[in-house]
Amino acid sequence: MHRIIALIVILISFIGSEIFFYVYLANEINASILYKILYFGTLSLFVVTLFNAFTEDQKNKDGIKSYTKNFLFGLAFTIFVTKLTFVIIALLGETVSGLLYLLDIGNPIQRRTWIKVLGLLVAAFPFVSFLYGITKGKYNYKVIKVPLYFSDLPKEFDGYKVVQISDIHSGSFDSKEQVKKGIDLINQQDADLVLFTGDLVNNFANEIEPFIPLFKQIKARDGKFSITGNHDYADYVRWNSIEDKQKNFQQLVANHGKMDFKILMNEHVKIKRNLSEIAVVGIENWGLPPFPQFGDLNKAIENLAANSFKLLLSHDPSHWDAQVVDHDMNFNLTMSGHTHGMQVGFDIKKIIKWSPVKYKYPKWAGLYESNQQYLYVNKGFGFLGFPGRVGMWPEITVFELKHK
Repeated sequence: MHRIIALIVILISFIGSEIFFYVYLANEINASILYKILYFGTLSLFVVTLFNAFTEDQKNKDGIKSYTKNFLFGLAFTIFVTKLTFVIIALLGETVSGLLYLLDIGNPIQRRTWIKVLGLLVAAFPFVSFLYGITKGKYNYKVIKVPLYFSDLPKEFDGYKVVQISDIHSGSFDSKEQVKKGIDLINQQDADLVLFTGDLVNNFANEIEPFIPLFKQIKARDGKFSITGNHDYADYVRWNSIEDKQKNFQQLVANHGKMDFKILMNEHVKIKRNLSEIAVVGIENWGLPPFPQFGDLNKAIENLAANSFKLLLSHDPSHWDAQVVDHDMNFNLTMSGHTHGMQVGFDIKKIIKWSPVKYKYPKWAGLYESNQQYLYVNKGFGFLGFPGRVGMWPEITVFELKHK
């Protein structure tokens, strides 16, 4: 149902912007043959690729998603966003022009010309940005280093290096070579611990199988641990039976093991250095409705000392405000993902950090602190839906835990 609603909304906004775009510009250039070919060519491309996006995935001989399909859908989306940007600028410009006309200020014909020029110039920015995002940006891995200081961190763990990745979404990958670059970058961090915070696949357990040898190459001195995200339960596709869905989930859990990741299902493990230890706590996905709430925090910390130093893996950052930050126990650092930074936005250090996803998730990317506890929201390693990233680059987070 959600796909049908999304398709209807996209089509309505698309048709409206297309009609405006064609009529508004056609008057200026007299609807030349070249313009008609370009216009109806991009229109046909959008319709075909949109239909293709809502049909069965196409896989190449290696069992991974078709690069061509990803590119064409990304290009169609790029064209749509570009035209929609022009329409918004033009409508705003015409509104201002109308007010000036009522006040008998300036030449309305000249204003319309300038509005069109401005609209095309502004629309060129998303066109270039999104085109980069679907070709290079989706694999433009960034290492984010986050030093954190704790008074209750055991001294034996001073300088301990933890690497977090999240939201692999292996069903969207279309290049083993590009994914390997990300894996190599993870290994270059020389991690003591590697933690994965959910959404291994889009829906099906077999999506990760072509990439298992790559993710198995990830190294960490004290091991690799993981949890589930909302997509790992495959709630977004129809199944012939409950048994088939359960088998898919069982296979997904087994695939974590094949990558040498120990999956934590509402449980914890202890990492020891000499006589000291820290706890890695992992819960199943817990999100606000309509997302599943399989996570059981209290079960995960059974028999765990209240004063122990805890790293919590919880896929959805909304869980932190809902259950974690005011819990009777102190969770020193919670690591989440889920938002992807919506894969589109701005994150320029100390200047601007913005994405549309912030209006749904108050804590959507980066570091947050409350009651001497930290939450970090990773932007994700892969991508979903829109086959690209613009400004919200795929992230490898490196925490250095410091005793203060």
